[in-house]
Amino acid sequence: MKLKKGDNVIIMAGKDKGKKGTIIRVIPATNKVVLEGLNTVKKHQRPRKSNEKGSTIVVAMPLNASNVMILDPKSGKATRIGKKKVGDKWVRVAKKSNQEV
Repeated sequence: MKLKKGDNVIIMAGKDKGKKGTIIRVIPATNKVVLEGLNTVKKHQRPRKSNEKGSTIVVAMPLNASNVMILDPKSGKATRIGKKKVGDKWVRVAKKSNQEV
């Protein structure tokens, strides 16, 4: 998976199509990512103690990684990612502008 925590991405498909956000969690086993404040659902929570009330909370749900694309650092548009060797290290590079991500 070429996406990492902290990457700025844009959603390409789904109910939040066109919105931009930051990855807060990557789940490589299921090829999913969780974005900060996007793809949210309301979840009903049961009371845990006898004197507590139940409530509804807003939770960010995982998106399939194929539905997001990383943002180009130069233009701010969606781009693919490649790898390039700089010195001894491999770095991720945006395909549109050839800049390091």
